[in-house]
Amino acid sequence: MNSDDIKKELEQRGFDSNSFDYLYKYLKDNDLLNRLDEYTKRLLDGEPVQYIIGNVSFYGNIINVNKNVLIPRFETELLVEKTIKLIKKKFDKNIDILDIGTGSGCIAITLDKEISCDVDGVDVSEDALDVARNNNILNETNVNFFMSDIFSNIHKKYDVIISNPPYISYDEEIMDIVKNNEPNNALYADNNGLYFYDKILSKCLLYLKDNFVIAFEIGYNQGRDIEALAYKYLSDIDVLIEKDYNDRDRFVFISSKY
Repeated sequence: MNSDDIKKELEQRGFDSNSFDYLYKYLKDNDLLNRLDEYTKRLLDGEPVQYIIGNVSFYGNIINVNKNVLIPRFETELLVEKTIKLIKKKFDKNIDILDIGTGSGCIAITLDKEISCDVDGVDVSEDALDVARNNNILNETNVNFFMSDIFSNIHKKYDVIISNPPYISYDEEIMDIVKNNEPNNALYADNNGLYFYDKILSKCLLYLKDNFVIAFEIGYNQGRDIEALAYKYLSDIDVLIEKDYNDRDRFVFISSKY
């Protein structure tokens, strides 16, 4: 099969044909073209190219990934970019940040690199935390990664809580390549995908300083529901819903009015 045939086959199977170009460039750049047939078969079998290669570029950083963690998306890069801008506007000191559901650690590691802060990254999955800790070493960052089911193992207060939690409803249709490969416990959530936002917002005041920011990535149709949850549990706040590159609601930022 030549490259055009492979890309056509990928398209017929509903996969991204550009993934072959990405794979080929990676193998060529790393002198691994002798494994092209093996890796192409995995691609045609529906395995995401990021898992085949074993890493992605996120905010200019190399982040290792495997089937124990979600593949970082462009939208999450945008979450980080917008959060950094908000932090720089609101704080003029070293701050404490909590990243809930850290997965690969991509958010926590990037924040540690980009701003003056101390970052804790928590996850309920030890397999995911192993990936995050390895990425911490790879990127020479100083994030403290540890096990916690949301706030179950948290014992301090933070200036910023950031999270890209599971937010897909169980009856929502998603691409097979995502559903069949990425960890379902990092994709799906109860209560129409709102479970983790409710859990975080209902308890967050116990773990936030008076002047705070909460930053969420969300499902495109969840913005108003999460805004309502914010006002249900918190007072004296500003809530901002912002859009992604496709002009869909994708982020909620909640800030204290101090």
